[in-house]
Amino acid sequence: MELLKIDCLGKPLRLEGSLAGWQQLFWGDALVSVIQASPDNEGLKSHTFELSIQSPVLAQTADAEPLDTKAIKITLETDLQWQPFVIDYSLLKDDEVITTGQRTTKDIERQTPTIAIAEKRQFSVVGLASLGFKLLKSAKVIKVLLAGASVAAYSWLFSFQFALALIACLVFHEYGHIRAMKYFGMKTKGIYLIPFMGGLALSDEKINTRWQDVVISIMGPTFGLLMSIASLIAYWITGNIFFAGLATFNALLNLFNLLPILPLDGGHILKSISFSMNSLMGLVACILGAAVGVYISYSLGLALLGFLLLIGSAEIVFEWKTRHQSHLLPLDRYGQIFSAVWYFLTVGALIGIIWYFASSGDEMLALPLEILKS
Repeated sequence: MELLKIDCLGKPLRLEGSLAGWQQLFWGDALVSVIQASPDNEGLKSHTFELSIQSPVLAQTADAEPLDTKAIKITLETDLQWQPFVIDYSLLKDDEVITTGQRTTKDIERQTPTIAIAEKRQFSVVGLASLGFKLLKSAKVIKVLLAGASVAAYSWLFSFQFALALIACLVFHEYGHIRAMKYFGMKTKGIYLIPFMGGLALSDEKINTRWQDVVISIMGPTFGLLMSIASLIAYWITGNIFFAGLATFNALLNLFNLLPILPLDGGHILKSISFSMNSLMGLVACILGAAVGVYISYSLGLALLGFLLLIGSAEIVFEWKTRHQSHLLPLDRYGQIFSAVWYFLTVGALIGIIWYFASSGDEMLALPLEILKS
């Protein structure tokens, strides 16, 4: 990940690194210093390299001597802490400090990482088709077409009224993702409804931190939970069974999105939490938490939920070893705890709404709970 980017003698000086301990320093596009991976991934580090700079006072003759070029020693000293992320830096020119500063998690969230120069590609039919699809995807008309196709598909499966309600649930869920993206200053492409598959919120930019991944992922189900609560209150006030159905089926939709299976929202959330745990004890805590969740699910008779929770947790555990290769800044201890509490409270609230309506005696309202028990 990009840890630092500052100006150095008219060119950008960019420091990249990872939790594995390696660091690479670039001056412009040239790699000038490397620190290999090691368990010592924090604390004081120093990068030193030399630049050959032409003297501003040059001989005006063609037989100018090589003495007009001099070597300048550049040193970048850093003091890095990963959790919470803080990096203090000093840039020295011939052992004289020319700039100092500090970067924190907020700076990483707002940065736009350097993008590698794309290779020039020759003409191909596949490439042309890919470009056409990208242009089509960016057009507003495709959103309208997909929304219309979704309404038609769900009307065919259920009814027109229920299809509109389901579309509203999907849009509100995806709007939660959009709001989170905009909170972090990210440009968004909007919401796309995919028939039989749900919805998709797209952004033009990449995330830089695990915290961004958690917030963007969980805000969809959180908005969905708010919609279910609003529908529950509307049902209490009006007694209209339509609001009861909307509350419980919307809760089921968002609960499935919170399953710890990638690329669902829950997979991103729990992966960000577990991958931010750098010690073996962190992995053990993740495994024990998953085991407790599976046990509770089966104790409540929620066989499907318990099975999917088990599969998703195993998937995350298997990928745990690759956490150091990620470009995303990890969560600190507070972020890990807060994210886990937010996740489990949202899951518990959604299950509570499903359970509440299942106890009403109505067979249709009991269907979401029966799905979880199947």
